Amino acid sequence: MTPLFQRLKSDSADDWQAFTRHPFVLGMGDGSLPESSFREYLVQDYLFLIQFARAYALAIYKSRSLAEMRGGLEGLKAILDVEMDLHVRLCSRWGLTASDLENAPEKAPTIAYTRFVLDAGNAGDLLDLYVALAPCMIGYGEIGARLTAEGGPKTADDTPYAEWINEYASLAYQELVTATIANLDTLAAEMMTETRYPRLRKMFSAATRLETDFWQMAWESQ
Repeated sequence: MTPLFQRLKSDSADDWQAFTRHPFVLGMGDGSLPESSFREYLVQDYLFLIQFARAYALAIYKSRSLAEMRGGLEGLKAILDVEMDLHVRLCSRWGLTASDLENAPEKAPTIAYTRFVLDAGNAGDLLDLYVALAPCMIGYGEIGARLTAEGGPKTADDTPYAEWINEYASLAYQELVTATIANLDTLAAEMMTETRYPRLRKMFSAATRLETDFWQMAWESQ
């Protein structure tokens, strides 16, 4: 049987392509992305990560075993201790503090995406929640790895967005991606039926499109 994530990605290929190869992403890779767009993205993504952390806390609550709880904890720690710190470091170049980021107003695409994920987790089970989380967790890893592979490890001379790219291309983040995919496959083996799959695919595609909307929000701010 085809692993769940591979199947979801294949069946949502157009949505996945639009997300992972959006002009915003390509602009980070070659350095052509306007700084104003990147700043807009970072501020909104910080707010996004606050809600995403809540989603991983929900995953711990929904877990059926200590092993599942520890898996949710690893995702939560990656957000609170790594990704949010990255955003604060990057935003400090514009004099923005963590408090500034936390108190910025959420824009409509941020609200739409985060509440979609939280609703998926509240209304469904652990598999529903992790399917809704998958495009972000796995997609960023794919983007970081691909942008690095296309031109080698990035430096500030290559693109002003090298630190962002290198974070998501890092071994630590790639290991988290691998664990996320494996977790999806394990949950699917226990909890998925063919009758259920179309609903999971619809949820995955919707979350992927919301990721694209998030890039577009920042892209249009330039």
